[in-house]
Formats: sequence, C-alpha cells, structure tokens
Amino acid sequence: MHVLGVVGPGATVLCERLAPHLDGRVATVESLPHDAAESDAPDSVSGAYGLTPAGKWVAVGADRDLDGLLDELSTRYDYALLSGFPDAHIPTLSLGDTDAENVVVSADGTNEVDLDKLTADIESFEPHISLEALVEQAKTDPQAEYAGAIATFTGRVRAKESEDDAPTTSLEFEKYDGVAESTMATISEELESRDGVYRVLMHHRVGVIEDGQDIVFVVVLAGHRTEAFRTVEDGINRLKDEVPIFKKETTVDEQFWVHER
Repeated sequence: MHVLGVVGPGATVLCERLAPHLDGRVATVESLPHDAAESDAPDSVSGAYGLTPAGKWVAVGADRDLDGLLDELSTRYDYALLSGFPDAHIPTLSLGDTDAENVVVSADGTNEVDLDKLTADIESFEPHISLEALVEQAKTDPQAEYAGAIATFTGRVRAKESEDDAPTTSLEFEKYDGVAESTMATISEELESRDGVYRVLMHHRVGVIEDGQDIVFVVVLAGHRTEAFRTVEDGINRLKDEVPIFKKETTVDEQFWVHER
C-alpha cells in the first residue's frame, strides 16, 4: 500500500482532490482533536460500528495507533492518504512550509500542487507492507488450493539483548535501491523451486523504526508444515546474509552504524 501524508493549510482538501487520480482503492485518514471521536457507546465497549444494508459503515473506538491502522488498511487498500500527521515516519507533502518528520514534497498551497506529478511520485515512495497483507497475498496464490500451511517470521526492534545494555530507542535502515529488491526476489524464486513450496514473500522496511515495531517479514505458503517452517527459517537467514541493507542503531547513549562496529 502506497502512503502519503499531507500537512499544513488545506491538507484534507488536497487529499480529497488527489484520491480520484489514484488507480486503486484509496483510504483517507484525518488527524482529529482528542475530543472529536467521542461516541455514545458505553465505557465497557472498546469499539462501536454502524453498518447499512448497502455495506457502508462507520466506526469509533479506542486504543488505535497510526502504525496499527496502516497495517490493517494495507490488507484492503492500495493507497492511504493521511492529513495532519507531521510526526509520522511516512513520505509527507508539506503545504506552506509546515514542519514534518519526513518531508519529500513541498508546495506553497494546494493550488500549486501538480496532482499528476504527485500521483507519479507516490508510486515511487517505499510502500507500507504489513505481515497481514503478505499473508492475504499468499492465500490468493493460484496454487493455494494445494497448500496446508502458511509459516511466517516477523523481526522487530529489540530494546535490549541483556539487562545491562543501554536501551535501543530506534533503528534506521537504508537499502541499496534496486539491488535489495532483486536479491530478495532471487531468494524467493530459489526457495519456491523446492518441492511443496508454492510461494515465498519477503519484505524489509526502511527508514526509522522505533522500539517494539516490526522490521522484516517472511511468509511461506507450502503443502505441509515441515517444508513451511524449514523454508521460512532459510528465507530470513538468507535475507540477513545476502540482501544489502544497512542499519543505524540509536540508543539512549549513542548512535552508530552497525556495520562500522
């Protein structure tokens, strides 16, 4: 799923104008004030949904964060347009010099934005891919009817390896563009040549990833659990050994590139 954040005056309007230019299912997410999502649901209810006979729905609830929401949206939508999230680690368009964490495009106002060019730019940004989206993709494989197992691996940011370690607050990943993707594709193809292995999907996120967040996924669709588990382990081991991805670690005490240690 391709993601674009927009911040500044007219952010929501620009998202609405941009959506028809995108070829696929589009979700929009707007940052709201703390009291804007209050509902009449009792305190004992964590989520409240409304559904029409035509399938339209509305919902309100608690305990949602942006990363979790994007993971959920990635299983159903091709694009997510976010307005008003300047601190999010996502490609962001800044209107009127509004500050944001990851500004990739700037414009003085909504009328100065070339929507056709912006549409092309979005396609070039690193997509948001979740474990759930990869599992759903595996389930739709043409050979899924022969598969009795899906095995997955998720790597995440670890705060400490031992009690005495300075806590890690985030990791930042950079990849060798083009080479990283082609290497992962080669690994997947070679693993898929095994008997009983029908699909191997892998994805490594880049950019800043905070403590506790997911980094890398491997999903294997196979006939039986034995080949599924063996292949998912081989997949993550080969990804770590062969794919050119570089890691910067930030702890409470220091910041350093791991390959330079």
